[in-house]
Amino acid sequence: MPAPTFLSQIQSRVRIEHVFFAILIVAIILRFAFLDLKLFHHDEAIHAWFSYKLLTEGTYIYDPVYHGPFLYYVTAGMFALFGDSDLVARILPCIFGVALIPLVYCLYRMEYLSGKVAIIAAAFMAIAPELIYFSRFVRNDIFVVFFSLLIVVAFLAWIQKGKWYYLLIAGVSAALGMCSKENMPLVLVTFGLFFLYLVWSRKFVFPKMWLRDIVIAVIAFAGVICLFYSSFGAHPEVIFTAGQSAISHWLDMHGQQRIGGPPYYYMLLFVLYELPILILAVVGVILCLRRPNDAQKPKEAVLETADTELFESSEETVSAEPLAPAKKKFSLVDLFRRPERPVLINRQEEFIRFAIYWTIIACLTYAYIGEKVPWLSLHQLVPMIFVAAYALSFAGKYTKPLMIIACAFLLVMTFHVAFTPADIAEPIVQVQNSEDLVVMMAEMDAADKIAIASDQAWPYSWYYRGDAWNNISYYGKKISEDSILSGNFDIVMMHDGDSYESLPGYEKKTIRLSYWLDGGATGTNPGWLTYYLTRQGKIGSINTDVFTKISS
Repeated sequence: MPAPTFLSQIQSRVRIEHVFFAILIVAIILRFAFLDLKLFHHDEAIHAWFSYKLLTEGTYIYDPVYHGPFLYYVTAGMFALFGDSDLVARILPCIFGVALIPLVYCLYRMEYLSGKVAIIAAAFMAIAPELIYFSRFVRNDIFVVFFSLLIVVAFLAWIQKGKWYYLLIAGVSAALGMCSKENMPLVLVTFGLFFLYLVWSRKFVFPKMWLRDIVIAVIAFAGVICLFYSSFGAHPEVIFTAGQSAISHWLDMHGQQRIGGPPYYYMLLFVLYELPILILAVVGVILCLRRPNDAQKPKEAVLETADTELFESSEETVSAEPLAPAKKKFSLVDLFRRPERPVLINRQEEFIRFAIYWTIIACLTYAYIGEKVPWLSLHQLVPMIFVAAYALSFAGKYTKPLMIIACAFLLVMTFHVAFTPADIAEPIVQVQNSEDLVVMMAEMDAADKIAIASDQAWPYSWYYRGDAWNNISYYGKKISEDSILSGNFDIVMMHDGDSYESLPGYEKKTIRLSYWLDGGATGTNPGWLTYYLTRQGKIGSINTDVFTKISS
């Protein structure tokens, strides 16, 4: 027998926990590195400014236009601890993005994912471009996807262990998701329907003290929601109006399609940024549908009968050999049929079925919703990653090379969208503040008197908060040339569409205020393929005319 090589000795000592730890380090680096490299997005500036107002003035009342209160309270808390800055505002989104990795590990430990599937899923979570981009972004969606996955993990832990505090965690997670953004009810309805399926199909057994546990979780759920939406008691009336105002506002936005797009909008984003995950997810759905139920059980699967406590702790589980494939044609109905008698339950198979269901429902839901914005892709991407990992686990000897190719693609896109310190022609930016403002604000910092004679207050309201705003005269619209000249301003800024041809004694230049990918994204290019390979697209922008006083 040949002596083991040095590499094989190392491999024999590597445990799955070591791999998860390495993935976690990668996730931390990609989310926290150069965290303030880019200026705030338009929405980030608004969210940070409201958080700053909450901290300095103690004022906050729920407005569905700006989503739930959770983001504002936790961001204000971070400002209180570490000071108000772009970097500090982005720390918590980064932490929540990184925290998805431990949740995947929990699913592995509870045997809902095999080791291979868990590692692949964790790796994709760590480097997926959209997950990284919006983990470095002061918006609510990374909180919602974290709380969504935490609900799943905590609920499964409650079923497995029967401890009341796991369902309490699920209830609080659901409440914090509700306090984060108005799309959380869609997630809860999605989960609730699958739960009803499990009960109906007798694949679910309640723990002994289930009624007590549910009462505790519901009380906690209601309490958290009341605390946040009442602004911790400052506005108790909002508790009774928040739901109606949120539904009215977002139904109106859906009807208006203020930021519209085709039903396949998010598929285009996945093609641009998550192509390997999308392809593998499609393969995963096909594999799950085409493989007979009794042939879907991987070697690491745990099977149990429905008359035992489903999902007991691992030391009490019973292993079973896979049954022979049934000699009949595939039937979609059979995948979700009601069993006549207690049936063999495979945790990993059932979880993947849930992930496929979650992915399909999320994709259909957001395809239908009229408002199309890139951060909503996260709610489809997270379950999709589990399906993609499931598919790749069947690749056999091709698993490693396919994983390398997939990770290389994802990392290239990640570095492009998250670490390019320039204006990029990408739909993921939505309406991003231009890097032109870095030079502009350096000039403003050196000026004594500044006039903004337009309605373009953002992101200056954030970057010149507090006493820094004292040097700025904000008019909100174009004013007469005589009024501007009498003000003796060092810098005058105006919307380029409602500006002066020139100002005596001033030098004029035009810069981008904010920008986006324009139209079909191809500009003068021959088509989508050229754009896809070169990313040389046409950029649309809101521009500012800047008049700088000429030194005498």
